[in-house]
Amino acid sequence: MKQKQNKISRRNFLKTAGAAGIGSVFASSDTLRALEKTNAATKEQKPKYPQVPKRKLGKTNIKVPSLSFGTFMVDLANQILLRKTLQHGINLWDTAYNYGGGNSEIGIGKFLSKNPEVRKNILLGTKASGAAVPADIEKRLQKSLKRLKTDYIDLFYGIHQCYSPAYLTKELRAWVEDAKERKLIRLFGVSTHQNMTELLNAAARLDWIDFMMIPFNVRLMQDKKLNAAIDASHKAGTGLIAMKTQGFGPRTDVRQEEKLIQHFQQRGFTRGQAKLKFVLEDKRFSSACVGMQNVTHLNSNVAAVLDKTKLTHADMQVLNEYARAACTGYCAGCAHICDSALPDTPYVSDIMRYLMYYNSYGERGRARELFAQIPGKVRNKLLSTDYSPAEARCPQHLPIGRLVAEAVKKLA
Repeated sequence: MKQKQNKISRRNFLKTAGAAGIGSVFASSDTLRALEKTNAATKEQKPKYPQVPKRKLGKTNIKVPSLSFGTFMVDLANQILLRKTLQHGINLWDTAYNYGGGNSEIGIGKFLSKNPEVRKNILLGTKASGAAVPADIEKRLQKSLKRLKTDYIDLFYGIHQCYSPAYLTKELRAWVEDAKERKLIRLFGVSTHQNMTELLNAAARLDWIDFMMIPFNVRLMQDKKLNAAIDASHKAGTGLIAMKTQGFGPRTDVRQEEKLIQHFQQRGFTRGQAKLKFVLEDKRFSSACVGMQNVTHLNSNVAAVLDKTKLTHADMQVLNEYARAACTGYCAGCAHICDSALPDTPYVSDIMRYLMYYNSYGERGRARELFAQIPGKVRNKLLSTDYSPAEARCPQHLPIGRLVAEAVKKLA
């Protein structure tokens, strides 16, 4: 009985949030005044909407919402979703210099220019896409500040999609200290899809890396070395933000996905909610960054975060079985293995991710756009390359050759 009382009915939550929330977003002035009071932590007024819990970000004094908003799909036309996230206390917005060709930053900037009073209550994160040295990082930062209509960035990812500790140089540290002194950034970090273990271990030894964003999901929980590196970073006080929480890969085992769906439907969760709950039950992570394309997705994720029901031993067994059975469809991002096996084709890990965007996320335009950025001389020999050396070393036993051929057919 107690468990039933603690558990939020997803159906009732969606009904309440949908009926009360949608109507209120159009009353912008009243909503934002109430929002400002809520985010200022005044005790005079109780928040109108359920608030996601907050966690301390590593060794910093900043608290972030356990669910943060990945804004890749936000643009000039999608302003309602920004407002709705704030109603639930999701005030960490994650964007990047290259998201939507710059339209994500521009869209957020439009919102902030119209509602400047909420800026102080928002934790704004952006990434210096395509930059690796201080001079280029500075240029990206200045451009992002102009697009976002702000004077500072709260969480600045100076290296976006970092794949080697070699980029974490003394020169970069000097730039970080200078940018903080100029009050252009509050915290500095990096994001990565590749070689997470090496980067986490390196960051744990560098006290000027405030936070990192890495993929983490039910499939990656099987990696003992990665978990040890997460432990080391957490112990060192590096703030950790999880992404790719759904654990989708370049190919999907439909049978295993259906089995997962059926189990958690009986528990009252969707497959996506269960995977998100798994990540957030890991207290080493301060937040899970999730891309949410509409209010329905937002409500579903908020319901999962607010639900107090813990995953059971039986739930974990199902998730473990799923992770083991589906491993041959998932790229774990260990790019150094593929790169050493295929030095003339150093984009295999990236191609696996782009195929995932196409097949699992339905982001076909984004997948094609990213694939087109691979140098032409590499793309031209993708179909003639022998991938057997990489396949022999792949811990996930991916059929790399077949997946690359599929990517060329769909993305070229």
